[in-house]
Amino acid sequence: MSQSNMRLSPRQKMINLMYIVLTAMLALNVSSDVLNGFTQVQDGLSHTNDNFRQRNDAVFATLETAAAVNPEKAGEWHSRALQVRQSAAGICATIDSLKLAIVRKADGPAGNPDNIDNRENLEASSVIMLSPVSGNGAALRKQIDSFRSFVSPMISDSITRTGIEAMLSTAPHRSGATDALRSWEVVKFENQPVVAAVALLSKLQNDVLYAEGEALSSLASAVDAGDVRVNRINAFVIPESRYVMKGNPYRAEIVLAAVDTTARPALFIDGKKLDTDGSTYSFVPGSSGSYTYSGYLEMPLPDGTSSRHSFTADYVVMDPVATVSASLMNVLYAGIDNPIEISVPGIPQSSVSATMTNGTLVKDGGKWIARPTAAGQNATISVSASTPDGHAGKVAAIEFKVRRLPDPTAYLPGGEDGGARFKGERPITKAALMNTDGIGAAIDDGVLDIEFKVLGFETVFFDSMGNAIPEVSDGASFSRRQKESFRRLTRGKRFYISRIRAIGPDGIERTLSPLEITVN
Repeated sequence: MSQSNMRLSPRQKMINLMYIVLTAMLALNVSSDVLNGFTQVQDGLSHTNDNFRQRNDAVFATLETAAAVNPEKAGEWHSRALQVRQSAAGICATIDSLKLAIVRKADGPAGNPDNIDNRENLEASSVIMLSPVSGNGAALRKQIDSFRSFVSPMISDSITRTGIEAMLSTAPHRSGATDALRSWEVVKFENQPVVAAVALLSKLQNDVLYAEGEALSSLASAVDAGDVRVNRINAFVIPESRYVMKGNPYRAEIVLAAVDTTARPALFIDGKKLDTDGSTYSFVPGSSGSYTYSGYLEMPLPDGTSSRHSFTADYVVMDPVATVSASLMNVLYAGIDNPIEISVPGIPQSSVSATMTNGTLVKDGGKWIARPTAAGQNATISVSASTPDGHAGKVAAIEFKVRRLPDPTAYLPGGEDGGARFKGERPITKAALMNTDGIGAAIDDGVLDIEFKVLGFETVFFDSMGNAIPEVSDGASFSRRQKESFRRLTRGKRFYISRIRAIGPDGIERTLSPLEITVN
């Protein structure tokens, strides 16, 4: 992009100085040589204006090219530049018409601003610019004010912006013997010779064209203001997954490092350009196995050329597969919650779904809970998976045997240490027995740990004659009569806990094996 001109050229500074000096000499009614000097200034201003126009055309052409190559990135700046050009062209056209009107007022209908006959005429500029009927001077001042307010915010350099605002200022001035404030147009054009008025208008055009150029340069620089400069650009292939289930599409992002998201490169695979949106490459693999493909990206540049960046990538196509395992064992138990682990390689858990026959299957965090309904009837778990692009399909169906929960084992809570479950495998102290309120039942074989509810039981004691004395419990707790029997037990005596009834989480009531207790 074109760079902003921060300072006036030496030629421009000389022209401005000559204009100031000649204006001062004119105020002293210097000879016609001064008028010749104004003619030379006018010629210099015309030449400088032509140079400014060429420079502005070049900057605008750069913006046009950038907008054509990448309208999303440069379109806004090109649109603003077009408005600046139109506004500046409108002022310059107005000034050209005023110069022609002033010269023709002095020289007649055939007057030519490039060849003025009555250069010393002091009335023409006042009549054309200060007439209350036409209001040309006031209209020009308002036009300049509008242009200054529109262009100034577009100039990024604060020093240049301040200079242009001062250059295009139309504030009233104090002049004359009364030192009163006089309007901009009166100060500039009252009693001015025709040649001076024309030179002043040309100088005003010069200021407008300079401001236009600075605004265009700032807009052109803004196109690349947010770009990150790098010394190397590489092509990368980013697949959604290198593992693809057969029948599902393979997708990968093929991009450039430090890529400009507003400029989409052209994608070529095996020498063929793909008609695709952005950088997504998609196809459906035909068979399982490992594959490799290559291609290149063509990146458009702001100057209309392009750069090429090659890449190579590989991928693996696999047959549909799923992993389904029971956390407890290779069976499911009816009527209870069975933890299940379900996963599909290469697919996140959030994209995996499953259903079950002969029961219900629900997701609980990262695991699944299967609850079969009927024992003796197999349950089938069907697994489906969704790929990131939205494709879904069934990947596996696993069949499980459904069994009834085995019977639990009765036990006395506590024991010698107050924490273990006592199952009659050794003698128990009378003190520990007396501290026990009742019995429990559970499956705790190291695989399952399921508690059952004891509904009732009997204790059987033997008297000195060997007669059996049964006592009925109070639900799961020892009755008062059973506790009294415990107190009468002596060392080495034994009794039995029988007819134990318990119900599990599957809702099935069952009678458990008796428990033999020996008092130590």
